[in-house]
Amino acid sequence: MQQQNMNMPNMNMQNQQMTMQQPPGIVSTKDSLYLTDMMSWNLLSAKKAHFFAAQCQDPELKAEAEKCGQMHQRHYQQLLQHLGIHASQQQPLNNMQ
Repeated sequence: MQQQNMNMPNMNMQNQQMTMQQPPGIVSTKDSLYLTDMMSWNLLSAKKAHFFAAQCQDPELKAEAEKCGQMHQRHYQQLLQHLGIHASQQQPLNNMQ
């Protein structure tokens, strides 16, 4: 039994995945779909927060809802900007020879 316990840490070390030092040069279909979902969630959350802020009577609650909406809008813009920068760095396939 003790022999099995001594081998456990070695097995755990082998099962751990190596972290990437650099992101891959392409975005997989799965990653693209996840990014699309993430952008949709942030955009919807920003719209809902701004809508709820407009409905609030309490100034503190209204300020917090606006703050939440601005956070989601900022995240959406960051994703959009990041994707736009990387899209502009890619060369079209027909120019590659």
